[in-house]
Amino acid sequence: MVKVNDVEVPEGLYYTEDYSWVKIEGKKARIGITDYAQKQLREIVYAELPAEGDTIKQKDPYGTVESVKAVSDLIAPLSGTIEQVNGDVSSSPELLNEDPFEKGWLLVIAPSNMDELKKLMDHAKAVEWHKSL
Repeated sequence: MVKVNDVEVPEGLYYTEDYSWVKIEGKKARIGITDYAQKQLREIVYAELPAEGDTIKQKDPYGTVESVKAVSDLIAPLSGTIEQVNGDVSSSPELLNEDPFEKGWLLVIAPSNMDELKKLMDHAKAVEWHKSL
């Protein structure tokens, strides 16, 4: 775990400039929002997530998170079919603020094109990018 300007940037993940993270778990990918995103949104009060079985496309919106400050689109870091949705986040959206990398994950997908990972930032690039925010 690296901290940049009081923001956690865990190792072993891929990151997007849309404030998402991706953890590859075998042939699946777990997706969530970054620590930076949850800190910018502040108190998250609602999360609208897609249904299991839906497909998402890299760079397209797939849901929203609402805070006392704003409503923000969730942008897909990878394309694929949704295999699991974290229902705990729908019923307790504060998990996104409390634990964005563990309990506050959003989706598990079966990626349709693993080459899309090349468009994401690895840990070293993400650390540098977070320094510029």
